[in-house]
Amino acid sequence: MRPPCAADRKIATLMTTTAPHHIIFANEKGGTGKSTCAVHFAVALAAQGWKVAGLDLDPRQRTFHRYLENRAATAKRRDIALPTPDFEVFTGTTIAELDEQVARLSEGADYFVADTPGRDDVFARHLATGADTLVTPINDSFIDFDLIGQVDPESFQVTRPSFYSELIWDARKARAKSDGRTIDWIILRNRLQHVDAHNMRRVGEALTQLSRRVGFRVIPGLGERVIYRELFPAGLTLLDKAHLGGMGIGHVVARQELREAMAGLNLPARERLHPDGDLFAAA
Repeated sequence: MRPPCAADRKIATLMTTTAPHHIIFANEKGGTGKSTCAVHFAVALAAQGWKVAGLDLDPRQRTFHRYLENRAATAKRRDIALPTPDFEVFTGTTIAELDEQVARLSEGADYFVADTPGRDDVFARHLATGADTLVTPINDSFIDFDLIGQVDPESFQVTRPSFYSELIWDARKARAKSDGRTIDWIILRNRLQHVDAHNMRRVGEALTQLSRRVGFRVIPGLGERVIYRELFPAGLTLLDKAHLGGMGIGHVVARQELREAMAGLNLPARERLHPDGDLFAAA
């Protein structure tokens, strides 16, 4: 057998980098801005030139899917180009059907983004096990914190992880056992209030305590702004500056929030084969 040459090593490198990076948005509690984040992050990646596949796992509400449907309709109605992921909704009833749809939809993609239901869901748990980046948005309150950890009512010190932290801990162990890889679990502090409240500091301190025990990272998310609700009917995002009809100071600040949240994901550089045959990387 001949020794591997440079061409062989290049092909091997390509084979290890062609699988899409799986970003799963998951939280069993609704009302945390999960779908809004999933859409904005997926569109941000598509706007950077990446091929992005998106899947909505909630066949009833379909917020992620409906948002991108509205986006496609706006692009057609206005005759404008809007970077948009390929997107579908999962309506199957078995894990095998889900795996088949994920494989088909993400073929040739750089990133696969899934938005899961705000409830306990067997399919969401399955995708979480295969995540590279798992994003759990929470509102900045102890009501939402209770999903991942419990605190003493007097001292606000963390007493124990909650059921969802234990679920993700098990998912991470299953992932490590299956392929030796780790899940980067991120808690996204969403809808932060724009005041320095005692509650906000206490939640932040509790998150820091729990992160040391459970092993997630904490990053700032999107603020509580009316603009996000206004964008949904047209499927537009804060990235569509040219089509928003003017940018107020709120828009500018919200775009900065999105930029910081995207940077906080710390997504790895991806390599892919350019049509002219040259390998290039994007940060």
